[in-house]
Amino acid sequence: MKIHRVTPPRALRYLPFGYKLMLTYLVFILIPVLAIGYFSHSLYQESIRNQTRSNIQGTLLQIRDNVEYKLADVERVSSMLYHDYMLITQLRSYEEGWSSYERTTMVLQPKLHIAMNATGLKLAMYVFLENDTLPEIYHGSFVNENPDALEGNYNIYHLSRLQDKAWYIDFPEERYGETLVWRKVEKDREQGRISLLRRLVDSNKPLDLREIGFLRLSVRIGELFGALDYRKIGEGSQLLIQDGTGETLYESGGFAASSGTTEYLTIQEELDGPGWVLTARVPLTIMERDSAKVRWFVILICLLCLIVFTFAGMFISRYFSIRVTKIVSVLNAFREGDLHKRMRYRGKDEFSQIASALNEMGHNIKQLIEQVYLTRLEKKEAELETLQAQINPHFLYNTLSSISRLAKFGETDKLQRMVLDLAKFYRLSLSDGRTIIPIHSELAQAEAYINIQRTKFGEAVSFDFEVDPAILSLATVKLVLQPFIENALEHAWFGDPIHVRIQGYTEGREVCFKIIDDGIGMTQERQRQVFNPAPGADGGFGIRNVHSRIQLHFGSEYGVKLYSRPGIGTTVLIRFPAVPAGGETPGSSRTSAKTSSISPSDKS
Repeated sequence: MKIHRVTPPRALRYLPFGYKLMLTYLVFILIPVLAIGYFSHSLYQESIRNQTRSNIQGTLLQIRDNVEYKLADVERVSSMLYHDYMLITQLRSYEEGWSSYERTTMVLQPKLHIAMNATGLKLAMYVFLENDTLPEIYHGSFVNENPDALEGNYNIYHLSRLQDKAWYIDFPEERYGETLVWRKVEKDREQGRISLLRRLVDSNKPLDLREIGFLRLSVRIGELFGALDYRKIGEGSQLLIQDGTGETLYESGGFAASSGTTEYLTIQEELDGPGWVLTARVPLTIMERDSAKVRWFVILICLLCLIVFTFAGMFISRYFSIRVTKIVSVLNAFREGDLHKRMRYRGKDEFSQIASALNEMGHNIKQLIEQVYLTRLEKKEAELETLQAQINPHFLYNTLSSISRLAKFGETDKLQRMVLDLAKFYRLSLSDGRTIIPIHSELAQAEAYINIQRTKFGEAVSFDFEVDPAILSLATVKLVLQPFIENALEHAWFGDPIHVRIQGYTEGREVCFKIIDDGIGMTQERQRQVFNPAPGADGGFGIRNVHSRIQLHFGSEYGVKLYSRPGIGTTVLIRFPAVPAGGETPGSSRTSAKTSSISPSDKS
């Protein structure tokens, strides 16, 4: 077939279609969206910075409240002992002996224990008593104290042990219910702790408060200031708590040395009570980083604008899109197999060239498809005829050899039956020149072949048919059962009686035949050679023949499969689609739907 070549027309002066769409897009979508994005970013940038500062301020207030709560919790424990009138009364008593022991075990220790359990913080309590009639009770050594090991417990000492301690000597003058100090004393600094210091006073004479003891509650700084986490306000920021002298009690985070910036935003909050200051230092880079939220907001607005202006652009560019729609409709028709559709377009741009090329291409493709389709049909029919011509002589040769042996030995009755069955077999095999026949005809042909074999071998072979009557009116490629029955007798049978069972049924939308024998079986290697024979190898022709004919007619997803094990037997599975047999009825078949144990005495 000759394919006509399209001669392109002379180039004309025109604005290309791509430029037309691009200009429309720039004018009605991109330029307004970019302008909106720019001005929106400028307007909201300062607003977001103020919002970021407000967020940091709110986070700092939450941290301050958390720290104040823990400080108040420790102070509450000290107040339980400071305001316990019964405890103060017992500490004023100087009776010795049993009274001292009773005051210690029945009053002092239970109250200390209750106070320690009144908080969720891990405290180490040190109680110094002016009353030396009460015994000292402590764990470890006073000199080498270990607050970490004492957490959740207490030590009781005499007040005389603090007489030469500078932090005790410098302790402020007592104001009832108010004087308490947070300070790092003894080994607090090296062990990362801080202590609440407070006197125990005899309030019997409010104008003349007398010190009767001293209380020290030691707590880990990390636990007290655990809420200080610089990540709450941003990476690279810093949180710290300083006392009234400017000493840093706790610090979280810090500025990266590689950042090269010293500019930062400082926000401070004062803690109630000890007079400490909570300070947050946030690099301006974090503020700039938070402006990304502005950009996302602007992007969202731009997307909304993009949608609005896209609809406007669709109406304006409709003049051009109609032509694209025509091209797409023709291409879709070609893809769906409709090669008759043509495109009519008048103009002096790319569309006129596309329309002409598409029309010519559709015409040429249609001719090529018809030519290739006819060629493939002819080739397929020739292959089917060749395969059919190959298998019939193979069976005829074996049967004629059997007839020759019967004639040689003078067995005329068997000879007559075999000739009649052979005639019946070939009469059904001709099937008026049809390749596709009803299943009932295929079963009748297999029955004729079985009668021939029964005449040859007598009671040494037996057959069972288990066929679903529903499949008798369906279609099959002719001569699919006989080659496998022949293979069972030729290759699986070695002297002992052999039994062959033929099953026919539907499975979904498929027809399945199984030919099952109890012969000697095959190895895995032999099964592979049946479908993939080596060059020059013999055997397996009949199986490959049936497999090829089924696939040629019904498709590559159907065909023959083998399942076999040496010494057990072989099962052949034949699969093809369940399609009607063109109106033929199973009335002409003499093979029943289910016949059990066809013995040599049965008549054909």
